[in-house]
Parts: sequence; structure tokens; C-alpha cells
Amino acid sequence: MKKNNYSLRKFINDIHLWLGLASGIVLFLVCFSGTILTFDDEIKALFTDKVAIDASVSEKASVASLIQTLEQSNQGYITGLTLPSNTDVPYEFSVKKDLKERRGSQVLVNPYTSSVHSVEKTRADAFMMSMFKLHRWLLLDIAVGRPIVGIATIIFLVLAISGIVLWFPKKIKWKTVKHGFKIKTNANWKRINHDLHNTLGFYACVFILIMGITGLCWSFEGYKDLLGRIMGTKIFDRTSTEFEIPKTAENDIISIDEALAIANTTLNYPGELSVSFPNKKNNYYTFRKSNDNNWSPVTRDNLYMSLNGTVLAVEWFKEKPLNVRVAALIKPLHTGEIYGQFSKIIYFLACLIATSLPVTGTIIWIHKLKKKKKKKKL
Repeated sequence: MKKNNYSLRKFINDIHLWLGLASGIVLFLVCFSGTILTFDDEIKALFTDKVAIDASVSEKASVASLIQTLEQSNQGYITGLTLPSNTDVPYEFSVKKDLKERRGSQVLVNPYTSSVHSVEKTRADAFMMSMFKLHRWLLLDIAVGRPIVGIATIIFLVLAISGIVLWFPKKIKWKTVKHGFKIKTNANWKRINHDLHNTLGFYACVFILIMGITGLCWSFEGYKDLLGRIMGTKIFDRTSTEFEIPKTAENDIISIDEALAIANTTLNYPGELSVSFPNKKNNYYTFRKSNDNNWSPVTRDNLYMSLNGTVLAVEWFKEKPLNVRVAALIKPLHTGEIYGQFSKIIYFLACLIATSLPVTGTIIWIHKLKKKKKKKKL
């Protein structure tokens, strides 16, 4: 009577193999597009016309006068503004031709010469949008592509966890474990391919897990809500802060330049300052500022100000509860923006490795099939 040699490790190996083969093409496309999207802004910037700024030419014009210039040039409704921390970068105005538009467009203005530069869409923008659609829903209809990507992401999480288990040898000793940390470059191509899959997969698995756990928030609303309940706060909370503001007399309304000065005085540190102008829904200014000296370029403090210059509230990012801070960082944790260029490079390499795993894994499987066929013939 033959013994049953089907062990738990063999079961995990089969799960890893067949799930990997079943999702290989989808995972390759999602990871490939994700690799490119890591440097989304940088790629777009390469193909965008630069606006030369010479700070020594003259003094800066007031923001009020720049807004007047934009209105006279019939750019549209001005809904917001971003002031850079560097003097050689133009101001960026958010403009909508129709207030019903969701996002609108950006217009760059030289604060020293008041020259207006509309940001035109380039081929790079179209290409990156294609990569975005490929990454999020495989260029398919959203209702079809989004769940497919979500299911593939779940599979990738299972593959990452099972891959970590399989990375460890049956007998865990330093002599056997240490081989998993390096690629044997002087071996034959089959061994090199195996090491590329095994070793590189091990190094990238932590980042794959982070990207997968956070990425599911865009695929499944139920998952996002469940994660929010577990964390005790909303994920992607876009609700507006409500204030009871008495009607402001015309004479008491301050200028935009005065409002910016108050905001910079309250948020007293160097950094990029963005402001959303009052509208029918929210009759107050909303300021967001990032600290150039902070550990992360994506953390921002918020300030709310009435039309007469009264500071309604200040939300300091570092003073928010831990769960709220983590929830606010879901997107930069997924995209790699969390630590700026340093983390982007790490994420780029991790995504590149993740893109290679379905390829190297399939080659390993094909090689094993060939070996089995040879044994049967013998």
C-alpha cells in the first residue's frame, strides 16, 4: 500500500502554481502598468512645455491682480490656486469652463510678468491615461474590468503569502536559507530564472502585500468600507467640514492676498500652499499646506477661513489620531509617494519585479513539465 505523500507544503505549492498560471496575464498587465504609473507626474512633465520664471526681473504681482488677468482673458471660473514654495515655479490656478465640471483644468501664471500659460494635453497624458485605465480596469468597461483586477489582486496577495512560505526550505538552517538571498549568476539559465523568481519575489513581497492590500480599496466598495470599519475611520473621506458662519458684510470681506497672508502666518513653515475658493456649497476658504521639512511630502495641514479672515479651524496632520493618519495615507502607500522620490524608486523596482514574476514562474512550470515528460518516456 502506497503512502500518501501529499503534504501541506505540496498543497501550498499547487495553490501557488495554479493560481499563478490562472492569473498570470492579468497580473502581468496590472503590474506592468503600475510600474509605469509610479513616475506618472515625472513622465508627463518631460513632455510638457516649461514656463521659465526669472525672479530677479521684478516683484510679484498680487494674486488678486493675477485673477483679474485670468478673468479678462476669459479662462473660465477660477476655483482654486496653488502657490509653490520655490520662487522659480509658476502659480497654478484651477479653472472650470463650467462649474458643473468635476475637475476642470490647470492654468499656469508667471507671478512676475502676469503671463498666462494654458496647460495643453500631450501624447504623454493620453498614454498615461491608457496606463491608468489598464491598471484599474484592463481597458475594459469599468463594471467588468474593476472586479477582474480586484480578484487578480486577491490572488496576488495569496501568491505573495504562499511564495514567502515556499521560499523557506524544508529544513530551516542558515546553510540552506542563505541561498534564497542571492541569485547564482554563474549557473545555467534555468537556475538563474528560478533564482530571479524566488529571490527577487522574496525581496519584493512586502511591497506587493502593501500595494495589494491598499489597491483593493479601489476595486471593491465593500472591502473599502470594511477596512474603514476595522480602522475606525472612513477611507477616502471626501466629506466637507461644516461650519455655522454668519453672513459677512461686504465691507468686512478680505482680499485673497490677505487671506493667503493669514494662512501662511498660521501655517508658519515653508511649503506648497493650495487654496480652494468659497463656493455655493462651502462659503469659506480651504487651505492645504505641505511642509518642505516634513518626513513625507504628501502629509498636509488644513486650515479653514471665513470671508472676513476669521480662522474657523486648523487640522494639524500630526495631531490627528493614528487611524485617521493611516487612512489618509492609503493612496500614497499604494502609489509609492509616501516618502517622495526615494520610495518611488523602491516601488518602481518592486513593481518591475512583480511584473517579471508571472513570466519567470511560467518558465519554471514549462521546464518542470518537460522534465515530467522525459521521465514518463524513460
